[in-house]
Amino acid sequence: MKSLISALNITVILSLSGCGWLGLRDRSNDYLLAEETEATTIPAGLDRSVVGQIYPIPQIPSESVELVAFEAPRPQPASVNTFEQLVKIQSLEGRRWVLINIPPSEVWPRVRNVLNRSGVPAALAEGSSGIIETVWVKFNSDEENSHRFRFQISPGVQLNSSEISLLHNQAVRSEEEQAEWPQASDSDKREKEMLSMVASDLAGATNYASVSLLAQDIGGEAKVTVVTPEVADPFIQAKLSFDRAWASILYSADRGGYSLVDHNRSEGAIYVNYTDQLADKPGFFARWFGEDSDEILEVNYRVLVQVVGADVEVRIVGPEAEGLDRAQALRLLKILRNNMS
Repeated sequence: MKSLISALNITVILSLSGCGWLGLRDRSNDYLLAEETEATTIPAGLDRSVVGQIYPIPQIPSESVELVAFEAPRPQPASVNTFEQLVKIQSLEGRRWVLINIPPSEVWPRVRNVLNRSGVPAALAEGSSGIIETVWVKFNSDEENSHRFRFQISPGVQLNSSEISLLHNQAVRSEEEQAEWPQASDSDKREKEMLSMVASDLAGATNYASVSLLAQDIGGEAKVTVVTPEVADPFIQAKLSFDRAWASILYSADRGGYSLVDHNRSEGAIYVNYTDQLADKPGFFARWFGEDSDEILEVNYRVLVQVVGADVEVRIVGPEAEGLDRAQALRLLKILRNNMS
């Protein structure tokens, strides 16, 4: 009897182990049998924009450097900024902002939540422009004036980062309707205090899972991009002032395999030594006993920073200002761009 029950149990388990029990066919490998189908033909006069490819394959530009490279390149080193402080307040050229290394789509809902919990709700929120304007609020320390704040959230120079700047406006109570936003904050102290409060709250958060679909393209295009023209050498385009771009490139020129040797701001030239981080390094005993500790770094590349129109363009050349192979120049520029902040 026990043998019969065991046999029945084994039969039932085997019959249930596959997807074919109860008549259901296993379709997990059906995608291997899929065939290409003809594109849907839309009659003339009808809107074709509603019908498109489900999984479109992007076109590779004919001038792409990758088309002439047939070797799998080494992986790019991770940006050193990835492992730095998550939230910090920066200032340059008379302005101040909060830098946080998460994208604007995650920062936007978090800032709105901070303001609501602090009793300063938004009177205006434009996700496309990244602007949040608060209602007028009154402080116990100021019985004569009302205050409001305008937050500007935009993509940061650092990869996958955001910048939060702030403008403070104050008006005599009962005259708020006549007030206009100033070019600079009415009170630098109020601006600093509000930015510090927001930065402190963002730094203390442990979950940034909330994402605003409204803010996917907040603040417009990226401030820094790598451009690969068809006939000219690749370069970094920065939609920044020269002072901001110079400071950012100078910061990056001493990280990610780069070592800063010298620089000349008036000529817009930075002299660097680049050593592949994945190359063989001195062994433990060589480092312990100080081998090559007094080695003088040799300049093997120049980074050129120039103002072109309203933007700043950054190029990399050889030690004598000679041109580089496009693939090599592009790789070095991407490493330089990844560590900009």
